[in-house]
Amino acid sequence: VQLQASGGGLVQAGGSLRLSCVASGRTFSDYHMGWFRQAPGKEREFVAAISWNGGSKYYADSVKGRFTISRVNAMNTVYLQMNSLKPEDTAVYYCAARSTSSWNLSTLMNEYDYWGQGTLVTVSS
Repeated sequence: VQLQASGGGLVQAGGSLRLSCVASGRTFSDYHMGWFRQAPGKEREFVAAISWNGGSKYYADSVKGRFTISRVNAMNTVYLQMNSLKPEDTAVYYCAARSTSSWNLSTLMNEYDYWGQGTLVTVSS
C-alpha cells in the first residue's frame, strides 16, 4: 500500500486543519488506519486509529474531543479533522495502515505495515 498524506500547514492556536491520506495499490478496506505524529526532538506518538469499516475509533488522550478520524473507503481516503489546535500539536503527522489480519486497532508503531511520508502541521501561539 502506498500512502500519501496532505493537508498540513501553518495555523493559529484555536484554529482547525483537516489532514487527508490517500491509499493506493491494495484494497483500502483490508486495512485499519492510524495517524501518528512526531514533534521536533520527540519520539513518534499515536494520535488516532479507525477500523476498516469506520465502526471503531480510538484516540490518544491528548487529542480526544478535539480531533476526529474518519474514512471514506470508496475514495481510499482517511481523514484527521483537527480542531482547537494548540502549539503542542505542532508535529509532522503520518498516516499508517494495519492489515485486518490483525483484528484489533493498535497504538503501537511496529504493528502498522505501511507508512505515508508525513505532512507538517505548525500551530502558532
